[in-house]
Amino acid sequence: MPLLYIDLIEGRTPSEVRSLLDAVHDAVVEAFGVPPRDRYQVVRTHPAHEIIALDTGLGIDRSPSLVIVQMVSRRRPPELKQKFYDLLASNLALRCGLDPADLIVSVTENQDEDWSFGNGRAQFVTGELATEAAR
Repeated sequence: MPLLYIDLIEGRTPSEVRSLLDAVHDAVVEAFGVPPRDRYQVVRTHPAHEIIALDTGLGIDRSPSLVIVQMVSRRRPPELKQKFYDLLASNLALRCGLDPADLIVSVTENQDEDWSFGNGRAQFVTGELATEAAR
């Protein structure tokens, strides 16, 4: 947990996608202190014409290497989110050659009762998993 959806323009090799996913996961682990096996990632690839990502007037130029990360997570403090954004951009630049201008991140927050990791139970609510305060 968190659950990450990563949208990419098609054309990366499986090895490139794996490197990207590993870089994203390492940023999550370092920024939020989640356990290494707390990994939930879904990659969706699209033809270039299916993604339009302008710059909201910021003067940011994008390339076909664009990566859009949507994170669904329990509430996180703003400073940890900023740390995540910084680590994510750095990891992807160093390990995947991604220009930070080609990274868009969005965070959607929810609560403990909004998660079930299997077996039809809400493990944060039942106590099977530690609450955020205990981590």
